[in-house]
Parts: sequence; C-alpha cells; structure tokens
Amino acid sequence: MEHSIKKVGLVSRYPPVHCGVAEYTKMVVSALRSLNPRLEVYVFSTDEAGNEAWQDELGVHVIPCYPRFASDYSMLLNALSEVSVDVLHLQHEYGIYGMGREVINALSKAKEEGLAKKTVVTMHTVDHPYTERKDTLKFQASLNSVDAVIVHSPLQEFELQIQGVEAPRLHRIPHGTLINPYLCYTRSYLAKSLGLQDEFSGVVLAVPGFLRRDKGIDVLLDALEMLRDMRFTLLIAGESKDPKVHDLVSASTSAKTIIMEKYLSSDEILRVVALADAIVLPYRDRHGAYAVSGILHLSMGGLKPIVGSRTPRLVELYQFAPRLTVPPGEPGELARKIAWLVENYDYAVAYMTELYGYAARTQWIRMAHRHLKLYQNLLTCSSI
Repeated sequence: MEHSIKKVGLVSRYPPVHCGVAEYTKMVVSALRSLNPRLEVYVFSTDEAGNEAWQDELGVHVIPCYPRFASDYSMLLNALSEVSVDVLHLQHEYGIYGMGREVINALSKAKEEGLAKKTVVTMHTVDHPYTERKDTLKFQASLNSVDAVIVHSPLQEFELQIQGVEAPRLHRIPHGTLINPYLCYTRSYLAKSLGLQDEFSGVVLAVPGFLRRDKGIDVLLDALEMLRDMRFTLLIAGESKDPKVHDLVSASTSAKTIIMEKYLSSDEILRVVALADAIVLPYRDRHGAYAVSGILHLSMGGLKPIVGSRTPRLVELYQFAPRLTVPPGEPGELARKIAWLVENYDYAVAYMTELYGYAARTQWIRMAHRHLKLYQNLLTCSSI
C-alpha cells in the first residue's frame, strides 16, 4: 500500500540567516511547494535569527529550536512531538552542526519515538581521509543509521561509499539551478536596481558570493594586473567573511574594479549574474573536503560563460566545460584564460552549450521532484 507524503520536516538554517545552506533549503522548499501545494513543510532551524516561530511567504512553518553547534537537540524533539512528520530531512554542513553525532542521534531518536517515519541527511560537505578535521570521518561513519543520504556530486557519493556508507542508502541529487529571470533586462536597469552607477566598460566580469580566502580573490586580482591593457570591468559582489579578504578587496585601486561588499540575497546574485558578460570563480581547493558550489549553479542559470578553477566544488564546470577551467592558485593561467574569453567571447558562449543543457536538466523543480520521489519510495518500502 502506497503511503502518501503529507508532512516534511527540514532540519536546517533558513533565511534571514546569511548562509548558502539556508538559501538552498528555501529553494528546495519553494520547489516542493510548487509541486505539491498541499504538502506541509516545517523547517526546524537554528535560533540565530530569533526564538519565535513564524510562517513565511511560502507557507512554511519555521521553528527555531537549537543553537548553531548544538550539543543538545531536546528542543527539536519537543517541537517534533507537536507536529510529527513523515520524513525528517537534515541539511548537514559541518560549519552549522559541527562534527559530533548529536544531530544524527536526534534523528534516530525522533524515528524511535514515532516523531518521524523516515530520516534523510543531505551532506553538503563530505570529507576524505586527508582532512585535517578527523572527527568528520567518525560522523560520516554514522550515516548508515539514517534511511537515506543525499549528495550532490559523484565525488561525494564514491567517497562515502569507500568510507563504508552502504551504496543503496546513497542518492545523488544534483544541486538545483534557477534559470535567471533577469536575462531580458537591460544592464542599466539591473545596475540601478543594485544601487550601482552604469559605469561599465568593455567586458564585465563578475565574482559573486561570499568573499572568503578559499574564493581565490587574491589570485584573480593578481591575474587582472597582467591584463592592464585589456578593456574590462570587474564586479566583486558579496559579503566579506574574512578581514584579510576585506582588506585585499578594499585596497584595490583599479578604476576597472567595482565593489559591492554586502550580503546578497539569491535574487540580488541573479541580477549581478544577468548584468555581467561572464563569471569568474577562481576557487582554491578546500583541503580534504568535497562540496558543490551553489554560486556555480546560480551562475549556470545565467547562461553566460564561466571561467573557474579545477577544484571539487566546481567539478560540474570541469565536466561540462573543461576548456574554461584552470589550475587553482595560478594567476598567469587565469589571466590567459580571461584574455582568451574576451577575445573569443561568441565562441565561448557557444562552447558553453553543454553546461547550459545541464543547467536546464537540474532546474529546482526537477530536483524537488527527485526529492519527493525519494521520500515516497522510503515511505512505501519498509527498508532500503
């Protein structure tokens, strides 16, 4: 007998908290509600934005019930006792939930007490044995205690499989993509909507997203120093997460650089991408970690050329547009690739066709359908 899914609970950060996982969860929820408006969705969130429960514009019940890096999830279980859900789905990131098993134990207890029929974990970051934070490997060894584990890339899937997570429990569902709704707007309109003057010259290169050391901003600035004779405008747009990166960006005196140093919502990032001619993602590899870039997917939806480094977070770019990737930490290589892009822009647009096709195939509505199908299969089967 098929069990129809009626209630889903997501354990995750959620806007207005400034976080990529929070934005990801809202995108998933929006698509789930579009597919099934009668689906009740509860987000059991951190208390970073306050302790009061509320209902957002999507009809999602947001219940703050634990702090970041919590060691006690009794308030989560108390909240679940009021609503109980068919599927309890954790959006896990080590920077939110830490490396301990407490949150996994809470999921197991929720199932034991009948507060959730099935439990699911999405691993936004998977560490491999070369990681410097060895406790993450112990956490990953505990994933067989949940009903399903979702990952975003084959690298993550096979790493967990090698570490002993049972293969039938693993499900690869790519990060969702939103086809940019601002592509038909003029650059002047988009600049004004972002509070910018329309002072762009040449090719506009954008670097959107949080400004951290692993984003390779220093490498990009060094690369552009080698391209002083080229007509371009660099738009750096995002909230600084590191004082050293803030100082580096602030010290840029190039008239070709425009800086928007503030938190950008997904909607604002979409406008930045639509305004640009190309996106540059000169990321460094995070030592011992596999993840997938949400900014890459926001950029893919803009149907613009993307130049990026060959790192695990950008594995999809390397897979579908390898000629536009460069080794990480190599400003000379990056400068040559940007120069090639500017000189061969129309060819670069055509070359990206395969990546654009991937963007269409991974639209949020499609990825939400795969989530719903997984939930339904878990409820239908007594075990995986």
